Amino acid sequence: MSNLDDENELIACKHCDSLARLPKLTSGESALCPCCGRTFFSRKVDPVNRTLAVSFAGLLLLVPAFSMPIIGVSVAGKYNDATLLDCIMLMINADFYIIAFCVFLFAIAIPSIRIFSAFYLSYKIKRRQFGASLLTFYRSYHLFDSWSMVHVFFLGVIVSMYKLITLDELSVGSGLISLLLLLFCSTLISITLDQRLIWELLEDELEPKS
Repeated sequence: MSNLDDENELIACKHCDSLARLPKLTSGESALCPCCGRTFFSRKVDPVNRTLAVSFAGLLLLVPAFSMPIIGVSVAGKYNDATLLDCIMLMINADFYIIAFCVFLFAIAIPSIRIFSAFYLSYKIKRRQFGASLLTFYRSYHLFDSWSMVHVFFLGVIVSMYKLITLDELSVGSGLISLLLLLFCSTLISITLDQRLIWELLEDELEPKS
């Protein structure tokens, strides 16, 4: 653990509201509140390379997750399966335009942008390619971070499978497995991405030099 000293910046404890000087931490260290002992924040281990690897894996999963069959149903000798894109087209054909738009937006568009953003940010930081546009891009990332709802759609698929389990045959498609792995990558990005470190790097590189 790192002691809270040698820094001019102050940080407030979320638990007891006490102020302490913010230290510079190395990988794996945590800053503790001197009053209540709670953790202010922790420096994640190798956040850039880990986020780069996880986001790249997520990018590879985007196409199979959205274009390959999610589940297949066999009834009375007839078999039918559907992809996520097929589901959206069916809703459009049934005049459920708002629902189709919401599914496309929250289950496809925003998760795709979020994963690409994480990859772009980690790649630029790894290459030390900083710029004012990267700061704007990172601010936009936070907006998409709170609107990704792949987990909600996945939960809906699981509930649907439970209701259809009494049919003759219900098979899991490769699209559902890819969607599960995509959800896993999306969760890992939230764990590996060190947002405080990115802010510090951007501020150090973009602040005016005297």
